[in-house]
Amino acid sequence: MVHLKTEEELIFIREGAQILGKAHGEVAKLIKPGVKTSTLDKVAEEFIRDNGGIPSFKNYNGFPASLCISVNEVVVHGFPGNYELRATDIISVDCGVYYKDYHSDSAYTYPLEAVGSETLLLLERTYDSLYRGIEQAKAGNRIGDVAHAIQSYVESFGYGVVRELVGHGVGKKLHEDPEVPNYGKRGKGIKIVSGMVFAIEPMINQGTKNVVQERDGWTIRTSDKKPSAHFEHTVAVHEDRTEILTTHKYIEENYTYKWRNKSQLNKMVL
Repeated sequence: MVHLKTEEELIFIREGAQILGKAHGEVAKLIKPGVKTSTLDKVAEEFIRDNGGIPSFKNYNGFPASLCISVNEVVVHGFPGNYELRATDIISVDCGVYYKDYHSDSAYTYPLEAVGSETLLLLERTYDSLYRGIEQAKAGNRIGDVAHAIQSYVESFGYGVVRELVGHGVGKKLHEDPEVPNYGKRGKGIKIVSGMVFAIEPMINQGTKNVVQERDGWTIRTSDKKPSAHFEHTVAVHEDRTEILTTHKYIEENYTYKWRNKSQLNKMVL
């Protein structure tokens, strides 16, 4: 069942989403070669708690950390640990904040400075696909319109769209209805209506769409070990517009490697 959010509920989600965005910004300051992924997790958790929030992911179904940190061929759900970032890495940072009884959720994939041009293109196009999906996430459309916008765009470049993992509703629970796949057909799926809040999160592989789960029961990587990119926003649907509740602008302000023209980062309403 889809729980439609009231304007009062959206106030709390917006507030939590700002804490989330600023936590991403604190992490962005630290991303460089030689930094341990556990350091990023510690900084994010401290910032979230210091600002009145709770990390949504910490202890969620047994997940041990506040951030999902996924490097190179890891798609999602990677554990922070003693791994030290290298100049050739890409790193997906996925984070959620629980604030005043409501969750928000967003993710961003960083390329470090020695990442090759083909991988940079994967990130650029995956990021663009996020906004193509958001453009279709409007009242009167269907979830399949969002999914098709993402899939048709990235598959035109020969990329693989992960099937096993999808976007989701967000609210009092971290994962609610509706599911929001990154693949599908126009005009299919449930109708999008005002009051819906959900996370759109393309997970796009440079090679095959196929993934495998590691023995830890969490980490998902590409089966061909080629890189994967992941970007995510939580959005709210209104009668006349779609609002992006989360933000990447603090990442843009704080990440030292300006790898693309992020002209859309400050676009909060479509």
